[in-house]
Amino acid sequence: MPHSDLLPSLLYKINENQLALEAAILELSNWVEHHGGGEAADNARGALDAIDRNEEFIKMTLAVMMTPE
Repeated sequence: MPHSDLLPSLLYKINENQLALEAAILELSNWVEHHGGGEAADNARGALDAIDRNEEFIKMTLAVMMTPE
């Protein structure tokens, strides 16, 4: 298997990891907010906005890359 064939699968797994980290950070920010750290929680959620903004593009690009030619 050529290395170029592995790239879409690698990117897919990296994206899965990114989404799992997003979920974990969101859970932690909710816990922090519940325990009086509202500003820190807001900062964490603000940083997660980049993941949300890019998610659809990443999904579409991966779908195109994984489609057989």
